[in-house]
Amino acid sequence: MALHLVLVEPEIHWNTGNLGRTALAVGAELHLVEPLGFSLDDKHVRRAGLDYWPRVRLRVWPDWPSFQRELPSLGAPFVFSAAAPRDYWDVRYPDDTVLIFGKESVGLPPALLAEHAGSALRIPMLDPALRSLNLSTSAALVAYEVVRQRRPA
Repeated sequence: MALHLVLVEPEIHWNTGNLGRTALAVGAELHLVEPLGFSLDDKHVRRAGLDYWPRVRLRVWPDWPSFQRELPSLGAPFVFSAAAPRDYWDVRYPDDTVLIFGKESVGLPPALLAEHAGSALRIPMLDPALRSLNLSTSAALVAYEVVRQRRPA
């Protein structure tokens, strides 16, 4: 069973560092799709990941097409958007799961969401004026739902 956490063009180093720590906690591989809004050499990324950052299973992709070519070998993709029709907790995640999140400012590109419309999910929010949750928080919520579903009965 494999779990992959994917950030497409992340902009904020703290979110990436935090998600690196979450990836370790849930046994996932972290994928970053360039361009990044920061340097991976940045001390802030390492600080957010604390001393765990060197242990993160990290793959960096030069662009979305490069990652997309590899996607079928990684698992079933799920893309996230506040506008998606299904809630993330209403899905039974397969053994090999790829959770894909967009950049902090605008999310995933509309064309990517349209291409994966059948696997688009949202995290429900009760406040209708709230546009989104923090990126690393969102990814952690869904990653732990996958882990919860994989627990022995």
